[in-house]
Amino acid sequence: MLLRGVLLAMQALQLAGALDLPAGSCAFEENTCGFDSVLAFLPWILNEEGHYIYVDTSFAKQGEKAVLLSSDLQAEEWSCLRLVYQITASSGSPSDTSQLNLYVRFEDESFDRLLWSAKEPSDSWLIASLDLQNSSKKFKLLVEGVLGQGSTASIALFEIKMTTSYCIECDFEENHLCGFVNRWNPNVNWFVGGGNIRKSPSLLPQDHTFKSELGHYMYVDSVYVKHFQEVAQLISPMTTAPMSGCLSFYYQLQQGNDNSFSLYTRDAAGLYEEIWKMDQPGNAAWNLAEVEFSAPYPMEVIFEVAFNGPKGGYVALDDISFSPVHCQNQTELPFSAMEASCNFEEDLCNFYQDKEGPGWTRVKVKPNMYRAGDHTSGIGYYLLANTKFTSQPGYIGRLYGPSLPGNLQYCLRFYYAIYGFLKMSDTLAVYIFEENHVVQEKIWSVLESPRGVWMQAEITFKKPMPTKVVFMSLCKSFWDCGLVALDDITIELGSCSSPERLPPAPGECTFEQDECAFTQERRNRSSWHRRRGETPTSYTGPKGDHTTGATTCTLRPPTWCMDKKPSSCPGL
Repeated sequence: MLLRGVLLAMQALQLAGALDLPAGSCAFEENTCGFDSVLAFLPWILNEEGHYIYVDTSFAKQGEKAVLLSSDLQAEEWSCLRLVYQITASSGSPSDTSQLNLYVRFEDESFDRLLWSAKEPSDSWLIASLDLQNSSKKFKLLVEGVLGQGSTASIALFEIKMTTSYCIECDFEENHLCGFVNRWNPNVNWFVGGGNIRKSPSLLPQDHTFKSELGHYMYVDSVYVKHFQEVAQLISPMTTAPMSGCLSFYYQLQQGNDNSFSLYTRDAAGLYEEIWKMDQPGNAAWNLAEVEFSAPYPMEVIFEVAFNGPKGGYVALDDISFSPVHCQNQTELPFSAMEASCNFEEDLCNFYQDKEGPGWTRVKVKPNMYRAGDHTSGIGYYLLANTKFTSQPGYIGRLYGPSLPGNLQYCLRFYYAIYGFLKMSDTLAVYIFEENHVVQEKIWSVLESPRGVWMQAEITFKKPMPTKVVFMSLCKSFWDCGLVALDDITIELGSCSSPERLPPAPGECTFEQDECAFTQERRNRSSWHRRRGETPTSYTGPKGDHTTGATTCTLRPPTWCMDKKPSSCPGL
């Protein structure tokens, strides 16, 4: 468990509120710095002694909102937005807790985009760090507090700060330590060094930022080690926007032969990857390390020190910085997931087939009551295997995707439909082809019976070597084989079920969980209803929803309207 309180122990109330803060920032000492409460909602209240603003249930009801709106802002360079906040719940930990949301409203858009959301109560100040990609558009920030259940539920904001930097950068001069946290260990932990802190038995260095005793840095000392390979971890904020370039930092060691210093990345699914390790102890001064760093999806950076015993000395860390330029003039073309996706409307994109002959045929079918059109638009193209021109005993159709770089996590999504098979074994399967080792691994295959509707499949995978995705359809006997349709193959970086994924943009909804932000003026016999599967009467609607096939939800008019003309159905 992360012990946020250890590294935040130097009270958050000492944050630099009296200093001049950049645009989009506020320490809420005497005023709200250009952030205004929206009059249509509850007001945010400035604490009488300064330091923070809040909203609570002492003067409001559950579900009521307080909205704080910034002045016009602009981020022409990459920026980091940090919020120091606290959400408290009433005793008994009710399930319906308060929620804090952060939105951005661009000048040319009439809706707000959700950037971040939190609802976990805590008894201390927490820090959220959000990367804002550079843009020429002006925007406003909206902070929304939604009160939960209970008489003592509250939401408080201590500081909002927007700086021209990356959120994984830090010189450790501010008390919130840029959102870096120490993973608590009974014996070895990262601590703040420098300034007036001189409690360690070891002779600690001056900091690198100011090169004096006034500056600060992070350090871990072996003096309290009790076991072999005691480990201390310092964890960065999770990245929230794709980035790739050079990560650099300064470090200093004492008795480097008795300790190990490494740098890891960790994604939202908890998968680690070592990207740097100290090979040589270096000199006694501050040493510069430069590491190629790529975060196409949310990742944390973890600085890890392991000691072999109590005489392992110390490791100090300072001035972590990032540049979008690759280290030491290294050049690397960024991978574009769009190159590995295809809807087959124009051609096969970057997909190709076996040289023996075309097993998959690009076709266009006019939709009717017996067969749907393509998945993309209903009137476009898709791929069809085992057509009357290709079906034969022993037939195998392989469709190869483009090469995917190794050591990245991918989410593969595609839509398929199956018609007329008597045996489902190997009707459609997906393999991973490791180019360097010529090895195939089956990662997915069809299990359900043919239904003749478009079904969605999604697969998360990660391999250390470059790979290709291969779609294979096998026809063992002419009489057993039917048709296999394939459409809308997409590959994205990251996990298909990443917990970091935000809700869809305003105006988008799949109706899988609820009706999103869509509302109805009235609910009666002429209302829209959220349903699963086929329509209750024959030949009046789809066999399944468009998102995944048949097991999820669509929004339909009332059933008594299904067999009537649209003009005779109220509300349509």
